[in-house]
Amino acid sequence: METESEPYVRLSTLRQLHQVVADLNTARSLADTLQTVADGVVAGLNYELACVNLVRPDGDLVVAAFAGSTAAEALITGRVGSREAWERRLSMADAWGDLRFIPHTEGWVLMEDDVPQWHTDGPAPRFEDEWHPHDRLYAPMYASGSGRELLGVISVDRPRNGRHPGPWGQEALQMYASQSAIAISNARLRSNMQRALVRLEREQQALRASEESFRQAFEYAPSGMAIAEMGGDQHGRLLRTNDALCRLLGRPASVMRRYSFADLVHPEDIGTLLRTSAEGGRAELRLGRRDGTYVWVSLRNSVVADTADGPRFLLTHVEDIEERKRHELQLAHRASHDALTGLPNSAELRSRLSARLCERPAAAGDQATYAPYAGYEAQRDGGTYETGHGGGYDPSYDSGYEPRPYEPAHEHGFGFEPAGGAGPYDHHVHTVAPSGGETDDGTKGLAVLFCDLDGFKSINDRFGHHTGDAVLIEVARRLTTGVRDGDTVARLGGDEFVVLADGLGAADAADLAVRLRNAIIPPIRVDGRAVRVGASFGIGWAECGMTVEEVLNSADQRMYVEKRSRAKVHRRAG
Repeated sequence: METESEPYVRLSTLRQLHQVVADLNTARSLADTLQTVADGVVAGLNYELACVNLVRPDGDLVVAAFAGSTAAEALITGRVGSREAWERRLSMADAWGDLRFIPHTEGWVLMEDDVPQWHTDGPAPRFEDEWHPHDRLYAPMYASGSGRELLGVISVDRPRNGRHPGPWGQEALQMYASQSAIAISNARLRSNMQRALVRLEREQQALRASEESFRQAFEYAPSGMAIAEMGGDQHGRLLRTNDALCRLLGRPASVMRRYSFADLVHPEDIGTLLRTSAEGGRAELRLGRRDGTYVWVSLRNSVVADTADGPRFLLTHVEDIEERKRHELQLAHRASHDALTGLPNSAELRSRLSARLCERPAAAGDQATYAPYAGYEAQRDGGTYETGHGGGYDPSYDSGYEPRPYEPAHEHGFGFEPAGGAGPYDHHVHTVAPSGGETDDGTKGLAVLFCDLDGFKSINDRFGHHTGDAVLIEVARRLTTGVRDGDTVARLGGDEFVVLADGLGAADAADLAVRLRNAIIPPIRVDGRAVRVGASFGIGWAECGMTVEEVLNSADQRMYVEKRSRAKVHRRAG
């Protein structure tokens, strides 16, 4: 994990944290989940030691998993600390959000309690935020819901950078503890459900005798449950739903019996539902609430029989995963967007360009169809459309740059099917470039406008990075308000921006560059001071047969030609 003084978090760090959070949901049992929680702290949050203390049915906490030291693991795994001692520790600790920290200077009061612990001696800290071996940092894990039931406590030790975690490190550990609590709750629920399903499969002959027991497990399960018809004309129709599922979807049981899951699923997830096998099938999809919104759920089907030779039914377990999905999307957004301006970053820009290009150059007669790349991300993220900017397009700017309706393209996977006439390329619509230079030959293509700010370095040098950052944020805003919905404005790095605008002719692109340059020129006020920057634009064209780097380099070179030309004109004028 990067040092806390850095103003950004590296993409590799976010990917590493995303991976350990994702690993929490792949563990097969409660024991695997607990060990994965401990291992994730060491692997993803860069602490040398991590211990998971799990609340037992009697209320005391047992050391259920340990990571980072085999010696310490052998010494304290399985040992129990009383609930009273734990509550005393958590109540006396300093509150860092939901985290609890006890400095080494206060640790002497804990020497007599029965909480299992393992640490070594060390010298006094040399500076204020240096980690001491007797410092204690705890991350309580609470069950979701208003009751905040304590599930356990993660204790960590020895940050690899030797310092107390800063705000980002605290937030990361707190988020990880929240995700761990969800994973532990889910693991317990899965374990209970798996045992119930195995019992049902082995005891089909005694199913009627255990109806009351099953009814209670079904009705009072903490997550959604449903029984649906299997086979026949009414296949999939809901016969019975429990209270948790009705609350989740905001629909009474009497109304739920009118539907099947196919009626409730989000239109974009119909394919996912249909691909889910009835026998042990599993899928993550969105179900509709009564108020018209959708909630992400994990849906799992199992087959049960009324009697040995009687009709079979589908037992469906519906688990609310909205919170996990939200965290995953937040992590994905951080990985693909610039932290300062909120624009798509260099990696996301290249991904969007790559989705429009195939390896085969366009042949004579190939026609470009206005098939915007923005739709590929909507399919990739399960229906969350993102245009790459927050502003709209004002058609009053110029009649030559009119927004046009998007025409559907043949899509697959994460983007548009690359074409050529063989194999997976059968339905691709080639991206071609206008051939007439600045003269509009009627061809519409994907314009790539490379923008470099003029005079930005002097602002940074004279007024400082705070002013420079404010200028970059304002320039990003002006660029996004000057393009259409569906166009992409990305920050490539430093004071370089790139605009992707589809369906433009050569004259349209030139007009757009002039309009965006004029939008950037007006003064920008920062802390009561007015500063100015200019902008040089280079217009390139994306075309099948080119690589992403070739497209960007082409626009970059044209930008430098324009910058040198403008500099010569300025010197002559002077």
